[in-house]
Amino acid sequence: MSRPLRIASVNVNGVRAAYRKGMGEWLAPRGVDILALQEVRAETDDLAALLGEEWDVLHDPATAKGRAGVALASRRKAEIHRVTFGPDDFDSAGRWLEADYDVDGAIVTVVSTYVNSGEADTPKQVEKYKFLDAMAERLPKLAEHNPLALVVGDLNVGHRTLDIKNWKGNVKRAGFLPDERVYFDRFLGAEGEEGYNAGAGFGWVDVGRRIAGEVPGPYTWWSQRGQAFDTDTGWRIDYHLATPALAEKVVSYTVDRAAAYDERWSDHAPVVVDYQL
Repeated sequence: MSRPLRIASVNVNGVRAAYRKGMGEWLAPRGVDILALQEVRAETDDLAALLGEEWDVLHDPATAKGRAGVALASRRKAEIHRVTFGPDDFDSAGRWLEADYDVDGAIVTVVSTYVNSGEADTPKQVEKYKFLDAMAERLPKLAEHNPLALVVGDLNVGHRTLDIKNWKGNVKRAGFLPDERVYFDRFLGAEGEEGYNAGAGFGWVDVGRRIAGEVPGPYTWWSQRGQAFDTDTGWRIDYHLATPALAEKVVSYTVDRAAAYDERWSDHAPVVVDYQL
């Protein structure tokens, strides 16, 4: 049996800053085959130079320099699938990048995505809903394109109360608004619904919740303010959403939480999943 395919996803909060703080030391021994990045906030040449020549790098930068940006880096060449994402008046640049990878004869489709953070009752939230609408339109087509498909990244929504430590204090805040969470009910099924995370909704599977079970977290983002990291007052907003066929191939799920606050190189932790194809 060949070794599992290891796919890691992380919002780097600026890849150049992340490398200055130690991202390279995390990546070098981690054995990652496909690396999905969000909030790259750099030029393609900068990203390729940081990762090194052994990586095949795909990068979709944001329209505005220094903002957003998603990337996929792999030990193998990819075939890119660019899609029309959202309405004509919606700028999705730097937020959705698809690629097909041939893994020992099996084609795996991976998407690196960075959903808008939004802000309740502002135009930023309108843009976030436009993105989630486009995502709801794309997911069924993606599953039709390939039964082994995976959407990873910073989705900026905590689906359930288990996903946010202080959920009661955030029900009116972007990231945990009821209208946002309903989108995830469509993708995965609603909490308590028959078939939740096992065929309900669009049929996609939240790998993290399936593996972790009905427990708080494990969180993937902590505010830089106060003692949020030290007290593990976090949010689980970084996901691996898999088609059912791919979800059945998961053999390991890990959140690479830093050992201490001063050892962090991003405010997000990498989510690393092994798939035995």
